[in-house]
Amino acid sequence: MSLLELRAVGKAHVRRSRRIQVLRDVSLEVDVGELVAVWGARRSGRSTLLAVAAGIEPPDSGAVLFEGKDLTARGGTALGDGVGYCHQGVGGASGRRVIDNVRAGLLARGVSVPAAHSRAHEALQRVGVERLGDLILGDLDAAEAVLVAIAGALVLRPRVLVIDEPTKGVDLLERDEIVLLLRSLANEGIAILVSDGDGSGLSDADRALTLTGGELRGRRTPEMGALVPMRRLGKRKAV
Repeated sequence: MSLLELRAVGKAHVRRSRRIQVLRDVSLEVDVGELVAVWGARRSGRSTLLAVAAGIEPPDSGAVLFEGKDLTARGGTALGDGVGYCHQGVGGASGRRVIDNVRAGLLARGVSVPAAHSRAHEALQRVGVERLGDLILGDLDAAEAVLVAIAGALVLRPRVLVIDEPTKGVDLLERDEIVLLLRSLANEGIAILVSDGDGSGLSDADRALTLTGGELRGRRTPEMGALVPMRRLGKRKAV
């Protein structure tokens, strides 16, 4: 059983009088320690695919399973409780401090302020941007915003991390740093599903798939046998 599984998922969007089929019978499995990248051109539906995979949007047909259980049946409770999701647009008010934004999810779950602050600092340190803790979100550049968003997902200690276009708008020299970070997180045992619009995030993926015409192409299931994560990397900075 894979950690995250999409079974024959269909999803449509309505734009004015038109009904546009975005996903057609999409099936995909992501296992422990895998880094799976989905490439698609603009308006290919890759962001919709990831939102459905994370439980943010329900599928119109088919099912999304996390640890063998239907996300829809769980009422989306897996998000933040085993499933982490982030994209550059997720970050709360731009006037909020970075550390406050990263720890917000913990405080909402009843974690004490000191404990939430400590875990938020650890998450920022894990992605290599602990120095940014006291800055305002609106002052971050594109790469920093991505790393802070990832830290905000990691602070909840997810088993699956779904990330929409982490290299979009990021300088070429900084893209590899983000890809290496995702690779190291997968090596620690987190299942990672990431979307990509220009191919820059595909180089270190275990599997790279293509979404076009609402259909997913490529190897949609893991290799036979579970992936064995490498030893935990601890506090080593990936960026």
